[in-house]
Amino acid sequence: MSTLIPTSEVNESGKAKRSGVERLRVAAAEASQVRALSTHPDVVALRVEAIRTQVDRCMWLGIVLGLAFTMVNVQDFAARGAAVFSLAWFAAWLLDPMVSLVLIAVLRAEQITARYQVSDVGPWIGRTKRFAFAATYAMNTWSSFLTLDVAGIVLHSVPPLLVFCAAETAPVLRDRLTEAVLRAEQAAALADPVKAAEPLEMSRPAVQIPDAPAALESASAALADTASSHVARKPPKPRKKAAAKHGRKLLADYVADALAGVEPGVEITPAWARRVSGCSAGLSVKVAAAVRDELSKTTKTTTAAPVAVETTTDDAAATGDDFARAAA
Repeated sequence: MSTLIPTSEVNESGKAKRSGVERLRVAAAEASQVRALSTHPDVVALRVEAIRTQVDRCMWLGIVLGLAFTMVNVQDFAARGAAVFSLAWFAAWLLDPMVSLVLIAVLRAEQITARYQVSDVGPWIGRTKRFAFAATYAMNTWSSFLTLDVAGIVLHSVPPLLVFCAAETAPVLRDRLTEAVLRAEQAAALADPVKAAEPLEMSRPAVQIPDAPAALESASAALADTASSHVARKPPKPRKKAAAKHGRKLLADYVADALAGVEPGVEITPAWARRVSGCSAGLSVKVAAAVRDELSKTTKTTTAAPVAVETTTDDAAATGDDFARAAA
């Protein structure tokens, strides 16, 4: 008899196989992308730059520590027989930094020339480096050679020789790192010239922005109409008034302000005019004179008005008497 296998078990096993295949396919695609990126010239250049930075830091740290170690021995060699804290003892500390600074300057220049593979250099670069190392080595090991102290010779020989090896090796390493970048670019150009010329860009899945709902579109249209109506109803700016307001103030304006601030019993002086109207010191004399003239005119007019009325009344009375006499 044949054994019947439940359908559910078959479906579950098929799903498991399909999921395993999908995972393997995804892993293979990721591995292909990693391999393609790892051989891309830009990625190679990025990795080489990271390694170059580490190499430079380690080299410079070793060189600086080695030169700092030799400084004490060189000072002791230069200050031999001098009293401590004397002028000769202090001057002896300048000998090793003088040699070390020249050496560091040469090494810094070689750091740039080796980066761009500039090998056509003059003979004085090598001579300067070798003289600096020879002088440092001789001053460090002089006392040990005089006493034939083997341990001292080894101890004082290691730092200068290590600095010399680092200074000679660092330009070669920088040149090889630059060559690695160039070879990666050449290999990519031979494999696919078009792809190698293109810049590296991370491929991102296209994101489709869904269309805005009809309600949102209608709301946006209504908002735009409202904004346009507000803009249309906005009154124009009173440019002329603003210009007149902020324009130059005339003498008549100062006189009017001063007349508005006149109080009974106040003496009209230039200082008062300057305080009330805000005019300048030179203009306050004219403003005060104009205010006094206006006040005097007003006083004369007020005084002359009752006289005219009184004369008119007397004339009317005399005229009435004449009419009464004529009637009698």
